[in-house]
Amino acid sequence: MSAHAQVHAVEDHNDDHGHHHKQTFVTKYIFSTDHKMISKQYMITGIFMGVVGILMSLFFRLQLAWPDHKFTIFEIFLGKWGTDGVMDPSVYLALVTIHGTIMVFFVLTAGLSGTFSNLLIPLQIGARDMASGFLNMVSYWLFFISSFIMMCSLFVEAGPASAGWTIYPPLSALPQAIPGSGAGMTLWLISLAIFIASSLLGSLNFIVTVINLRTKGMSMTRLPLTIWAFFITAMIGVVSFPVLFSAALMLIMDRSFGTSFFLSDIYIAGEVLHHQGGSPVLFEHLFWFLGHPEVYIVILPAMGIVSEVMATNSRKPIFGYRAMVASLLAIAFLSTIVWGHHMFISGMNPFLGSVFTFTTLLIAIPSAVKSFNWITTLWRGKLQMNVAMLWSIAFVSTFITGGLTGIIMGDSALDINIHDTYFIVAHFHLVMGISAAYGFLAGVYHWFPKMFEGRMMNKKLGYIHFWVTAIGAYGIFFPMHFVGLAGLPRRYYSNTSFPYFDDLADINVVMTIFAIITIAVQVVFLYNFIYSMFYGKMGSKNPWNATTLEWTTELKHIHGNWDGPIPHVYRWSYDYSKLNKDESDYVIPGQDFIPQNVPLQDNEDELDH
Repeated sequence: MSAHAQVHAVEDHNDDHGHHHKQTFVTKYIFSTDHKMISKQYMITGIFMGVVGILMSLFFRLQLAWPDHKFTIFEIFLGKWGTDGVMDPSVYLALVTIHGTIMVFFVLTAGLSGTFSNLLIPLQIGARDMASGFLNMVSYWLFFISSFIMMCSLFVEAGPASAGWTIYPPLSALPQAIPGSGAGMTLWLISLAIFIASSLLGSLNFIVTVINLRTKGMSMTRLPLTIWAFFITAMIGVVSFPVLFSAALMLIMDRSFGTSFFLSDIYIAGEVLHHQGGSPVLFEHLFWFLGHPEVYIVILPAMGIVSEVMATNSRKPIFGYRAMVASLLAIAFLSTIVWGHHMFISGMNPFLGSVFTFTTLLIAIPSAVKSFNWITTLWRGKLQMNVAMLWSIAFVSTFITGGLTGIIMGDSALDINIHDTYFIVAHFHLVMGISAAYGFLAGVYHWFPKMFEGRMMNKKLGYIHFWVTAIGAYGIFFPMHFVGLAGLPRRYYSNTSFPYFDDLADINVVMTIFAIITIAVQVVFLYNFIYSMFYGKMGSKNPWNATTLEWTTELKHIHGNWDGPIPHVYRWSYDYSKLNKDESDYVIPGQDFIPQNVPLQDNEDELDH
């Protein structure tokens, strides 16, 4: 396809602005088909679910740090499971389970990808909206319904799901196994099935939009890396989420219809159950076939956001554009053949373990390429150290820190010693949880004026939020590696019964203090976010002097994005600090950026990237 090829399916349709139709409150703010409003809905729902998930982590961190103390907050929030301020052991497992579920699926998957894919794909490729606005709306409301059902599961009589966020059988397959295996587990499965339907609809919409609705001149090699990341993330989701959907359906069948996909030779309280022939290891394979690609479904959108923010605020082109795209594609492929490294101690054949070790270490190569390219982009750049840039740099730090520990866990011989310890918790929180959250926050601070019609977030509050969070996150998870290496197992309600771990009690206290401080400073972010939505300082149309198409739209949102013809594209996404042919000045004198919709000048050559 040539750089100037017309890739719109129907240009006349795209030139129909569609923003003259009158909209009611319901059609504009609730059942909206406008991608910009839907992105806000995803973001606000994701932030709410994030607050719930973070509060749960506060509860179990308090329990781990001071297991013999009574906390009034337990009695207030946990009800009968926090009688007299003492946490019931069964609800500790429930908190860990729902915290993991909410943060992985509802915040870092839907909250991150749903927000920025919806906001940026049409704006950055030059489209009026998504390929199907109706499907986009349905996708969000399915996500909302699944979030509502997950929240409802917290209030059932026997308690929420308690089998861990990975819901391994038999705890998840037998309603009578533990209190959290009853109605709470059923609601968990229903919620996740609806969530997967939402994710698949959204992913298909993103893929079709990127392929079919790019504006004239927007070839694939001129796409911003954000779009590449969202596009590849959607493809991973389409391949892997149906596998988890099938596992959830089979689990429902085992629970409610007497099948034995994952159960065999089970005894409960001396009673022999009728289940025969199933295997819980089969569930592990199905779960982790989604579970590991899920890591990249979470992290790839953050990688795209960070690439865009770094190039913009370094005032230089992203280093190695084609290598960055190739790395995304390599990660997408390799993510589907590494799932077995989660199962090294499940009785796996050692030869098969060595195969998964090889593929796991292989995926470190494209990840390292991206890390080196980010660092090289920063090198000798004219760095604009705004809040979004700080979050992006912090992302690279935590991604490298967490990724290095992944090399240890990817070796089957080493993993046996640290499996199910806090070393694992520290690793995936840094490389996936914290890194993805940093990417999300970089995106919020960077594109906030685009989402809220020119309003800017308060920079000073942003700096406070960043520094306390960045220091606090390392304060929580860096020491966690060492208690994991010492053998401290995860998911234990209390370690006081094991004298061997007494020396680690003080480290748990330190981690919890850092957690309390880090959680408290998120209030600063929430205040800054909500206040700035309505009263933030007004910025310019292109406050960061960026090159991509979203900054060519007007401040006021209209349905259809551009009040007039869609701009055509004449150059790639990263023409920063580009000099003219005799290198005496910038191509546009006094301006160190050239938007994509500016035609090539007589005094410049198109960059061969």
